[in-house]
Amino acid sequence: MGNAELAIFQTLLDQWAEAIVANNAVRIGSFAEPDWIMVTPEGGPRKREGFLASVESGNLTHSEMAFEVLEARIYDDVAVVLAHGTNKGRWKGTAFAADEWVTEAFIRRETGWSCVFSALTPNFAASTGTAATNAVIP
Repeated sequence: MGNAELAIFQTLLDQWAEAIVANNAVRIGSFAEPDWIMVTPEGGPRKREGFLASVESGNLTHSEMAFEVLEARIYDDVAVVLAHGTNKGRWKGTAFAADEWVTEAFIRRETGWSCVFSALTPNFAASTGTAATNAVIP
C-alpha cells in the first residue's frame, strides 16, 4: 500500500487511541461495528459490549496508547491493518503495560472505515530486546 493508505489508517488508529485514553466508551464504540470482536492474549475473544462495559464501569482504564501502522491492505470495501501498539492502564486497579502487534480488519461504510475484528499478539521480542519493534520482517 502507498503512503496515502497508511496515513488513512494511522489517523484512524490515532483517533481511536485518543478515545481509549479518554476512557470514553461511546467514542471507543464509534470506531467498531456492533458485532466487533477483539482477541486478547489475556482473555481470548471478547465481544464489543463486554469491552465497553468494562470501560464504562471503570474496571478498565487506559492512560497511554499509541499505534504505528506498518501495513495496510485494501480489498474493495475490506481492509486489513498491521500495527505496532503500546499501551498502559489499569485493570480493576492493577497497573498493566503492553507492547503488541495489532491486526485489525475494517469494513468501509458510508461514514468511513469501521473495525470488525481486532487481534492482539504480545511483542515478546520487545521484552527480550531481540528484535526491532517497528520493522516488518521480510
